[in-house]
Amino acid sequence: MDVKFINPFLEGTISVLKTMAMVEPLAGKPYLKKGNQAKGDVSAIIGMTGSARGSLALSFSEACILKIVSNMLGETYKEINDEVRDAVGEITNMISGVARKNLESMGFNVLAAIPTVVSGKDHAILHVLGGSSIIIPFETVAGPFFVDVCLNATTQEK
Repeated sequence: MDVKFINPFLEGTISVLKTMAMVEPLAGKPYLKKGNQAKGDVSAIIGMTGSARGSLALSFSEACILKIVSNMLGETYKEINDEVRDAVGEITNMISGVARKNLESMGFNVLAAIPTVVSGKDHAILHVLGGSSIIIPFETVAGPFFVDVCLNATTQEK
């Protein structure tokens, strides 16, 4: 995976969570993921195709996603339920949208599929391309979450 694909997802994540959930995420140092195990308790993965192909996954700790969804929807959530899982898919969709717009400014035309959401301890995230992905860890006042990106160019940049 090319490191130039990290910033669009980093910027998209910060923008969406600040705007939609009034949460200030702090990015940690990106690293290469080993294995398929998710880092959080609930995750969404969205496939992407076009002039760059791959997938984006977001994986949230329970405390973190409950705070984010509570802020977004104006209700207090105490457990991961269908509404919270739906919100994880929608957050992933929004972050993907901002990142794809940023990728477009770099000369890539990328389309996204519908996110799939998985929850439970020790679940796996399998990327479309297989192989390694880049993890961008984030910290919030309510706990950690992780952006997991596996994306490669399929054509030359414009």
